[in-house]
Amino acid sequence: MPKTRVYELAKRLKISTRELMDELEELGVTVKSHMSMLDDETVNIIASLYEEEKKEIRVVKTPEKKKTKKEDEKKETVLDEEEKRRKKEEAEKTLKESGKKTVHLDPEELKLNILAEKIKIPLSKIIKDHFMRGIILRPAQAVNLEEARQIAAQYGWNVELKEEEISDPLEMLKVKYEKLYGDESKLVQRPPVVTVMGHVDHGKTTLLDRIRKTAVAEKEVGGITQSIGAYHVEVNGKRITFIDTPGHEAFTEMRARGAQATDIVVLVVAADDGVMPQTIEAFNHAKTANVPIIVAINKIDKPNANIDLTKQQLASKLGLVPEDWGGDTIVVPISAKMGKGIDELLEMILLVAEMSEIKCVPEGNARGIIIESELDKGVGPLATAIIKDGILRPGDYIVAGSTHGKVRALRDEKGRKVKMAGPSDPVQIIGFEEVPDMHEILYVVDNLDQAREISAFVKERQKKERMVKGKRHVRLEEFMRVSGDGERKTLNLIIKSDSFGAVEALKQAVAKLETEEVHIETVHSGIGPVNSSDIMLAAASDAVVIGYKVKTDAQARSQAEEEGVQIKLYEIIFDLIDDLKKALEGLLEPEEVDEVVGHGEVKQVFKIKKLGNIAGVQLHDGYVTKEGFVRVYRNNEEIFDGKIESLKHYKEEVNKVDAPKECGIKLLGFDSVQEGDQLEFHIKRQVKRTLEFNKGEN
Repeated sequence: MPKTRVYELAKRLKISTRELMDELEELGVTVKSHMSMLDDETVNIIASLYEEEKKEIRVVKTPEKKKTKKEDEKKETVLDEEEKRRKKEEAEKTLKESGKKTVHLDPEELKLNILAEKIKIPLSKIIKDHFMRGIILRPAQAVNLEEARQIAAQYGWNVELKEEEISDPLEMLKVKYEKLYGDESKLVQRPPVVTVMGHVDHGKTTLLDRIRKTAVAEKEVGGITQSIGAYHVEVNGKRITFIDTPGHEAFTEMRARGAQATDIVVLVVAADDGVMPQTIEAFNHAKTANVPIIVAINKIDKPNANIDLTKQQLASKLGLVPEDWGGDTIVVPISAKMGKGIDELLEMILLVAEMSEIKCVPEGNARGIIIESELDKGVGPLATAIIKDGILRPGDYIVAGSTHGKVRALRDEKGRKVKMAGPSDPVQIIGFEEVPDMHEILYVVDNLDQAREISAFVKERQKKERMVKGKRHVRLEEFMRVSGDGERKTLNLIIKSDSFGAVEALKQAVAKLETEEVHIETVHSGIGPVNSSDIMLAAASDAVVIGYKVKTDAQARSQAEEEGVQIKLYEIIFDLIDDLKKALEGLLEPEEVDEVVGHGEVKQVFKIKKLGNIAGVQLHDGYVTKEGFVRVYRNNEEIFDGKIESLKHYKEEVNKVDAPKECGIKLLGFDSVQEGDQLEFHIKRQVKRTLEFNKGEN
């Protein structure tokens, strides 16, 4: 028997999908989601009922005076408002009568594990209950006030923020916005912000280009020039904003900083290539950010395209079961090159946005997220932001992290000056005193003094954080002691290895280490060296990075130090498993810490017959010591990590040379050094187990 999806019927009846699902529930028709199927009999009954309702509304009850269409509309509006008011009063009454208990939290206590403790519900139960509904939560995940209220309400609790004076001026701004979000009457629907992700060469850029050409007027197509990394399109009178993100690490860095820029992710998978390593990586980043995922199977026009095989890989490798296979993942076959399926993809984006009920505060001071920043020689610091709430105008005083300013001008994605930017608008801002950090949250404040106070406070706080390195994220040596008591602990891991076989073997071996007290979650796994994307994902998910027979690239090592993420590299699988066992038993011995002490560059190579090649090195920062070690990078790839055989300053053999001096270095067992090689000097030292680095976290 032919069937109709819920969202298709809603479209036919010209009502929202949410309204139809509510009506179906009242009529006793059970539907799981907007993709659920309805048989023809049910569809006909609903359609006839809806037609009857419309007829009743059109009936004129006062024959004495014929009312105009305008008066009827006015009356209906008044009735609608009265109905809303009545429902709100009933809801408030029900809430009051239900005897909900209230818990008061400090802003810094808005974390899942703390919330669970306060409402006396096991953390594992909350995570499991939400997982069964397709929502992935992490034990120490930060939540906003609205999310905390939604979670607590399911267990008979209400959440309120403690009314107390807050010394942190930035926190005061955040609390102000949380209060606004607590008032449903001030919230309206916001256009969705979408990020397109996927494996290299699977057609992300082609898809974005095609969407821009499809969703704008024909007369504009030839003259479109995109000047910033975001743009919006009009689809059936509704707007969608797309972020042209440079990479997955940038996407996750936003999440790591608490700046959720994206509402929906479109995961692009090529039909002729299937699920590839970067597809898995992109999926893990999106899953960590806890946003809805729509899959676009691209390149269906190719002769070797296999849509069914791609769907099978999505289900088996990512757990994304297509809705036509009985799952709840929207999968749209497309050809970005030919333009096929683009309209359906855009329609699905609007449908998911409608179901997600993306809300914003439409008026007042703006709040947004910096997605790009640079120093322009002509106009000075430039920042591209996506506005999330309120209205941004020239003349507004702004602050983003440790920098502030006054908006001198705003430009849209085509480089044109605009007078204002509202929710979900991408806009380029001119007026910051310094270049703001990417992915910081932008706030409009009341005056310049307030902007200066907040930026100075953040700058001082960042300075203190840099002085106490490695204290923000979990470490194996401390895992059992710093995890909360009375609940099952979760150890998040990111596993990298030199082959798929080794990765699978490691995942299976690690899974066997689980106990009643500890759950081990592999957040992401892949082959190749530890890179920046791995570090940002580890920072966002509070994970330890485990590497087996792989190296760490220079940028990732630097980022790990900055973010406080632990990287553990192993050459022997038994050592890796043994360390994990000891960590779970709380018996892991103090680790040998690798401390970077300086950097330099090979300026010249001297070839000496009896000795081999001597590197003439210019030190850039720190120092080099003869007893230490050196990593050699060529094109950002590590090619050697070992000891120093000899260290000379001019002709003298020395034990240490400080920057910015020059020196001659002979590497032990490595004679292939070249001009332009980057050197990173490091030493190894034992660190005693201590809780010092957790000071101030609770």
